[in-house]
Amino acid sequence: MAREGARQESGVPLVAPVGVRQETRDHVLHLTLDRPEALNALAPEHRDHLIAWLGEASGDPDVRAVVLTGTGRGFCAGADLRGSAATGDRVPGDVARTIRLGAQRLIAAVLDCEKPVIAAVNGTAAGIGAHLAFACDLVLAAESARFIEVFVRRGLVPDGGGAYLLPRLIGPQRAKELMFFGDALTASDAERLGLVNRVVPDGELAKTAAEWAARLATGPTRALALTKQLVNASLDTDRTTAFAAEAAAQEINMTTADAQEGVASFVERRSPEFRGR
Repeated sequence: MAREGARQESGVPLVAPVGVRQETRDHVLHLTLDRPEALNALAPEHRDHLIAWLGEASGDPDVRAVVLTGTGRGFCAGADLRGSAATGDRVPGDVARTIRLGAQRLIAAVLDCEKPVIAAVNGTAAGIGAHLAFACDLVLAAESARFIEVFVRRGLVPDGGGAYLLPRLIGPQRAKELMFFGDALTASDAERLGLVNRVVPDGELAKTAAEWAARLATGPTRALALTKQLVNASLDTDRTTAFAAEAAAQEINMTTADAQEGVASFVERRSPEFRGR
């Protein structure tokens, strides 16, 4: 079953703006940035719809995995800065508030989504676009994809959680190299550094993403959500806290139908049939 459109959510208009699409089919939510003429640069209205859809996905039993991708030559070229350069009426706090309620909220929505999120990076991912990909749980990249920490080229400080995400993924020295120089990183180099799970030919990206999403959508959804929470929190906690969280997650998960099905299928020597509950 396919489902299109957008619900009213936290002030977000019911009708999605041109440039971003969502559709759910076979328990996979597909989020597509669709402004190829602008390399899928994110305007505030596109960002707000992504945030709303990711939030809805967490509580929607019909959604068991998410795929985020773009159309054309770009995955996402970053924030749409048109009209953002004027500074005449700004007061102290405006910039921080904009970042907090905008780019940071988008990255948090990906990290906090209770369903696994796959980035299918079809082309250039720059600035917040790169961080949007890196925040996802799994990253597939087409051979033509490029990742660019473009902020330094504009005299800007990285936003969208970049200084939080990159050191945790590749270490502080590598993160500084990317952010200090702003050089384009090829898909193969991103895979070598550990920023990408797999690089595939351009023509196979959608197929591979669909295959990965289908596997996740037939998995134990609540166990995957708890696993995601444990891994995401692990680098910010000490061993005692991490072990306590692990034990609590196990306790919660053993109440799910999928955990009971997993144990029963093992005893009965058959493949499990998880229902996401």
